[in-house]
Amino acid sequence: MEYKDYYKIMGVARDASQDDIKRAYRKLARKYHPDVSKEPQAEVRFKELGEAYEVLKDPEKRVAYDQLGTNWKANQEFRPPPDWNAGFEFSERGFPGGDASQYSDFFESLFGRSFRSGGGGYGGATSDRGASGRGGASFHIPGEDHYAKIMIDLEDSYTGATRTITLQVPGVDVQGRVSTREHKLNVVIPRGIRPKQYIRLAGQGAPSHGRGKRGDLYLEIEFRPHPHYRVEDKDVYLDLPVAPWEAALGATVKAPTPEGIVELKIPPDSATGRKLRLKGRGIPGKTPGDYYVVLRIVPPPANDETAKSFYRSMAEHFKSFNPRAKLGVQA
Repeated sequence: MEYKDYYKIMGVARDASQDDIKRAYRKLARKYHPDVSKEPQAEVRFKELGEAYEVLKDPEKRVAYDQLGTNWKANQEFRPPPDWNAGFEFSERGFPGGDASQYSDFFESLFGRSFRSGGGGYGGATSDRGASGRGGASFHIPGEDHYAKIMIDLEDSYTGATRTITLQVPGVDVQGRVSTREHKLNVVIPRGIRPKQYIRLAGQGAPSHGRGKRGDLYLEIEFRPHPHYRVEDKDVYLDLPVAPWEAALGATVKAPTPEGIVELKIPPDSATGRKLRLKGRGIPGKTPGDYYVVLRIVPPPANDETAKSFYRSMAEHFKSFNPRAKLGVQA
């Protein structure tokens, strides 16, 4: 997938005001409109402009896009990092007049259905008429629900935690430039929560019009990358280095888990890739996940003559052993 430089496509600076972006789009749209343009590849350019404008005209999409940084170049191979839009609070306005699939793969990877609503949405605000004052009628519109992705540690899911988080809320300042304001919250992280699940904070979304209720704020959970563990659904995996003799002869070794150190029995004749399961020691829950230890045999370095001599004697002793026999390769 190729990175798209929307500012370059629009011919505007990264600090351009929203009015500057609107003017640039109108000028270029007239120039490249396929019904009137005689420019080469006018239809392609017009479609690119529409996509760039869809992002840069919207303060929320623009702030998120800017998070990718300035080190990317147009047409460079690109994959969005999993936390690229974490820490920003967005509304759920969606894509009026179309959806993400009408644009490029690059756009859809960033601003597809998961950008604001986690793939499903929570239903837009509804309006109702109610009495107020002395018998008069007024129009009450509940506030929009908001959405944000937050990163937590895997250990928070094992124990539960209370964390203070600061979200950036995109908007436009008086000069017409995109800016952000901070929204600080104390968040209770429930024990057993998993990636792609949500914490709902009632009344923390957008304010209402009239006397309607404020919207809610939905926090989508993602785990920060961990130096030791990886998570698959509710199961947790650890690659555990073991010495060749521990794998060959069997041993009892210590291994870390998110809940602390455990003693693990390695069966004799274990090979790299063997999985040892600790049932129910994965992410907690009514039906907890499992914890898998995946063995990785690590040989000692042959960094002196004594070690090299030992490896030579081992090669001589096991000269009939062919580790590639299953590949049909002769030793």
